[in-house]
Amino acid sequence: MSAPGRAGRLSLRSQLLLGILLPVLALIALNAVSLYRQALRNANMAYDRTLLASAKVIGEQLEVDDRAVPPRLRATVPYSALEAFEADTRSRMVYRVSGFDGETVSGYDDLPRWAGRIPAQPVYASLVDFYDDLYLGEPVRVAVLLQPVAGQAGRGMATIQVAETLELRQTLARQILLDTLWRQALLVLVISGVVVWVVQRVTRPVRDLSQQLLGRPENDLAPIQTRDAPPELLPLIEATNQLMGRLGHLLDDQKRFVRDTAHQLRTPLAVLRTQLQSAQRGDVPPAEALQEMHDTVDRATTLANQMLALAKVEQLRRQGDAPVLDWAVVARAVALDLAPLVAQAQLDFEIDTEPAPVQAHEWALRELTRNLMHNAVKYNGQPGRLAVRVQRQGSRACLRIADAGPGIADGLRQRLFQPFAAGDPRSGSGLGLAICLEIVQSLGGQIRLDNRLSEGRVVGLEAVVELPLADNGDS
Repeated sequence: MSAPGRAGRLSLRSQLLLGILLPVLALIALNAVSLYRQALRNANMAYDRTLLASAKVIGEQLEVDDRAVPPRLRATVPYSALEAFEADTRSRMVYRVSGFDGETVSGYDDLPRWAGRIPAQPVYASLVDFYDDLYLGEPVRVAVLLQPVAGQAGRGMATIQVAETLELRQTLARQILLDTLWRQALLVLVISGVVVWVVQRVTRPVRDLSQQLLGRPENDLAPIQTRDAPPELLPLIEATNQLMGRLGHLLDDQKRFVRDTAHQLRTPLAVLRTQLQSAQRGDVPPAEALQEMHDTVDRATTLANQMLALAKVEQLRRQGDAPVLDWAVVARAVALDLAPLVAQAQLDFEIDTEPAPVQAHEWALRELTRNLMHNAVKYNGQPGRLAVRVQRQGSRACLRIADAGPGIADGLRQRLFQPFAAGDPRSGSGLGLAICLEIVQSLGGQIRLDNRLSEGRVVGLEAVVELPLADNGDS
């Protein structure tokens, strides 16, 4: 991962802070809007009561002028009607009193007339309505009171409008909002501090684990101790231990491969050097010396290939997830590859197969079959016979390779499967059967070598390999 890629990632602490604080801030913002509206609504309720009180004071001073024809309404606005607004210079109050016929009796004629209706269920026990309007382009809150007025000459309904600008109400709502917001800001700071402290404390085992791994020697692949680890870290530690275990096995295999290769190739290289020196001195004819060196190089090449094959078997064992292959198809393909050797050895060859699906990598299955067939061709008698069969036996697939060779002694039978244990050191490296054993064991099967007997004497050798059928043979 590049440095810009790492820089673009957020730490666990940042992710937790964002994951907690963003919803909290969003909730606070929504709450602030709701709180401001509620505070403004409460302020309206409180100041609406004041508007109604002023309207009632004005209404109490209304009277009918009996001398006028027709009778007219007369209004006298006392100072007490405006006294409630005198203490605050941020608000402005205007009023209007309309007579029986809608004419302006007193107040501001430019205050828009009321065109609404009294609510069916008013908040107060009066014929009053509250609404928002504009006065000279400025928003105002208006209280309308319908006041019955009676005199000797007649009676009627007066309309009293009292309007107030909204500065005082909005200031009160903002003050309530600010008083709440600074407490919520303090709460956010406390939450942030707690989250940072908790994250720092909770992630301490992760930092300790990192320091523990960084402080280890390069070749230390011992499992990490889980005694004091929190439960959330156990899956990570167990996965790391499994990984280090696999790395340990891989390093051991590499060390063993390097050690065995160095040990086994030392002998043919030493022989090749001796043969070269002998040829340079003229101890043997050039053609014979070249043939000896050719044979030595062939044995060294075969040894190197077989050791690489042995290492690859271990690699495939750890790889897993092998496909399902038909062993019969693989056996026939290998027999076709070895047909020139069979013809050169003048063997009577027979192959009989039936479908036998097994779960294995193709290389491993071919290497297993090829090694056993090659050994059968190599150690067969003259005249010889070679029979190859692939068949099912219950839940297992079975490969049988029978030759007409000399067989093997009982004491040598198991030892032949050990690395570098050849029946005849001059004819092989002793890795072919070891490779076969490793492949069979990696596939969960069995392999054995049985002498073929006829009338009490050995007439050949039969190699038998059994592997589990894939899906019990239903594939």
